[in-house]
Amino acid sequence: MILFSRHVSPLGEIMTFYHDGVICQLDFADCRGRWQKTLDRRFPGFALEEGKSQTEVDERLRAYFDGGKNAFAGLALDMGGTVFQRSVWTALQQVPFGERRTYSEVAAAIGKPDAVRAMAAANAFNPLSIIIPCHRVLGKSGALTGYGGGVARKRALLCHEDPAFFA
Repeated sequence: MILFSRHVSPLGEIMTFYHDGVICQLDFADCRGRWQKTLDRRFPGFALEEGKSQTEVDERLRAYFDGGKNAFAGLALDMGGTVFQRSVWTALQQVPFGERRTYSEVAAAIGKPDAVRAMAAANAFNPLSIIIPCHRVLGKSGALTGYGGGVARKRALLCHEDPAFFA
């Protein structure tokens, strides 16, 4: 059984999913195809049930959108994924609020400088959007590249964290 709850955010409704009481997925509600596919891959035949909103996650999301730079520090996460994917997601968590990295920089940070495409693929499979800040990764030229929640949301998240970035 996967429990889920809904959260209001400035960028639209966010859904959080819990397995055995630990958050295993966070995504925008209107990205159903993506979050459902990820849950299907991790938990074949899963059943969803709406649960009570998790106060801790509500508070941390609110803190993030209020400018809290370390709002998700210490939050228990069930990331799933392969060893390589988890290494990428762990590296992404080290990118400070308001800063950005290129795909090449993240690949180098995990000790795999030639694995830029694999790093980008792992970034795309991030199950915990915002908490694991995949939105902070840019193309080599600094260009905004894809984002599962849409490039407009990626831009909004980057502007939220660093209003001068697009000035």
